[in-house]
Amino acid sequence: MPYKPIKIILALLFLLCLFKMPYGYYELVRFLALVGFAILAYGELQNNNTVWVIVYVALALLFQPFFKVALGRELWNAIDVVVAIALLVSLFISQKKNTTLK
Repeated sequence: MPYKPIKIILALLFLLCLFKMPYGYYELVRFLALVGFAILAYGELQNNNTVWVIVYVALALLFQPFFKVALGRELWNAIDVVVAIALLVSLFISQKKNTTLK
């Protein structure tokens, strides 16, 4: 399963949340984040990376669209940026690990 595109797409969606968008966009991002983080958690479960499973499940629960977490726009923007950067950094870390293992 290609996890790179999921991380890149989620990071871009989170960064776009910094701009003024229609409310439906934020709902879509929350749903896609739930699905994306669930897929990433499952992938890490297959690799026996318990810490990352917990992180991705926590993020899936934070972004899930069913029971909204009211944190305010400024805090959500900060969370979006931190999560987007973490997803992009994780791409380089996993890529570096893969090249050193070969």
